[in-house]
Amino acid sequence: KSTEKVKLTSPLFLAAMAFVYFAKAFGGAYMKSSITQIERRFDIPSSLIGVIDGSFEMGNLLVIAFVSYFGAKLHRPRLIAIGCLVMAVGSFVISLPHFLQGPSVLTFLHNEQTIKAAGSSMWIYVFLGNMLRGIGETPIMPLGVSYLDDFSKEENTPFYLACIHTVGIMGPMFGYMMGSFLAKIYVDVGFVNLDSVTINYKDSRWVGAWWLGFIATGTIILLSSIPFWFLPKSLPKQGKEKDQNKSLELATEAEQDNFLPDQEHEEKEATFQEMAKDFIPSLKRLFRNSIYSLMILTYLVAVNGFMGMITFKPKFLEQIYGQSASKAIFLIGILNLPAVALGIITGGFVLKRFKLGVIGAARVSITASLCAFCLLVVQVFLHCESAEVAGLTVTYQGIPDISYEPQTLFSQCNAGCSCSMKQWDPVCAYNGMTYASPCLAGCQTSTGTGKEMVFHNCSCITEMISPSQNTSAVLGQCSRKSNCDRVFKIYMALSVVGSFISACGGTPGYIVLLRSIQQDLKALALGMQTLIVRTLGGIPPPIYFGALIDRTCLKWGTKQCGGRGACRLYDADAFRWTFMGLITGLYFLSNMMWGGLYRKLVQRQKKLALREQAKEKGLEENE
Repeated sequence: KSTEKVKLTSPLFLAAMAFVYFAKAFGGAYMKSSITQIERRFDIPSSLIGVIDGSFEMGNLLVIAFVSYFGAKLHRPRLIAIGCLVMAVGSFVISLPHFLQGPSVLTFLHNEQTIKAAGSSMWIYVFLGNMLRGIGETPIMPLGVSYLDDFSKEENTPFYLACIHTVGIMGPMFGYMMGSFLAKIYVDVGFVNLDSVTINYKDSRWVGAWWLGFIATGTIILLSSIPFWFLPKSLPKQGKEKDQNKSLELATEAEQDNFLPDQEHEEKEATFQEMAKDFIPSLKRLFRNSIYSLMILTYLVAVNGFMGMITFKPKFLEQIYGQSASKAIFLIGILNLPAVALGIITGGFVLKRFKLGVIGAARVSITASLCAFCLLVVQVFLHCESAEVAGLTVTYQGIPDISYEPQTLFSQCNAGCSCSMKQWDPVCAYNGMTYASPCLAGCQTSTGTGKEMVFHNCSCITEMISPSQNTSAVLGQCSRKSNCDRVFKIYMALSVVGSFISACGGTPGYIVLLRSIQQDLKALALGMQTLIVRTLGGIPPPIYFGALIDRTCLKWGTKQCGGRGACRLYDADAFRWTFMGLITGLYFLSNMMWGGLYRKLVQRQKKLALREQAKEKGLEENE
């Protein structure tokens, strides 16, 4: 019966875990892809959007330690199911502002400020909903992985994990693709007449139908909870029982005293009071493991770089390479994420095929990390020429001159027009230059309506061309120069290859972590890893990345009430050096720490080899 139970239930658990990884990653990726849309919808700066994005990790922080420790001793599959229900509720809460605050009507008023009617405080629902998502996601990884590792053979665990993560990585791919699709659909589709909207999805003021995605992701997560209600509390081990000492091959003598299994730590039913009493001693035993502690620090630094990158990469592609938000999201989903999926399964296959131990797994992970870092350094120096915007990136005569002062938007050519410097309704002149508004371009007349409107007799355009040439302008920013497409393709190719190589080291690094932890502390160890890495690696990066990116803003939008809104245009070079420089610095530090960790692993292995030789000699002498 036991064998039949494993044969029937273990595949069900693997399928359920793969689906729930897909569902949570689907929701998480969609949240990341909607960052720009949410920022524009509520007219908030990047630093605040970083706080909203970090609320997921805040939710994790509230319950992760207790869920990981007490959950490991309770019915793990059912706790995962409850977590999925909470995640689904969180997704539905995020979509509520759309139904509570009414339409976001963009009204173009000639020679007046373009305003956006948006509830300034409605972003709190997004914050709270995302926090609920974080609370609900808490039990999935620590309880699910420990449940899997408890019943699977040691040599099968890397492959199972790679398969689950590979299916899971399909979630972000679909999440980003859905984000790209919905970013092209106007936010109030079905509620307003779309013919009245005078901008398209390429405009920096456009807001996509972000709320629809959260209804879809909430439904998928809700469905993923169903299988876990029918799984048993635990499963028998595949194959014969193995000696637990094998997983402790890297423990020092002092650590072995704490980690070797004994009667006190054998699995048995315990009261809540007994479990609570053992919580602090278990934490002490866990963090005395120097390998585990050093790995947590290494992961922490790397995750800081990754979280900052994934949160603001769509904005980076939009500002540096002139891509629309929807296209940037689509490319990440269709190119980078499949490369990550292939890298994860490749890393797991290499471990299984060559039967690599902890040292071998560490070598694979370090090599992948170093190669990906080298490609990242090359990406820092790839860029396009900045967009030519009169008064912000160039003078009205076309001379490059970055200005953070709004007064430079005024020139002799528009001095008598009584223009507002707060206005951002960009128009593209036939000379290839963008002007912040028709008024600031000195335009006298207009023809056409809606998106087809054309402005004529623009006096500022004549400062670069002769009056006899075309002095008209059309709505929207000008496209980047043709060489930008070639540079962008090179950047994306390097990014995809780097994603694949980096992902190849993911599963091996995870195995190094798993194999340094005692059986009864595994769920707690994974939970504490999640707690520390997500608290210090998930919450701060979007906030400090966003705050630093805000410092590179050249033109801020303005809310209806007069306050500062979302950024419309960035200093491209300052943005690139800030964004890519910060990521590169964090990954450099992470690689340095990996080097120290590998050195410690090798030293530990040598000591244990000498100890084993001494034991063998002692046995021979006794004989």
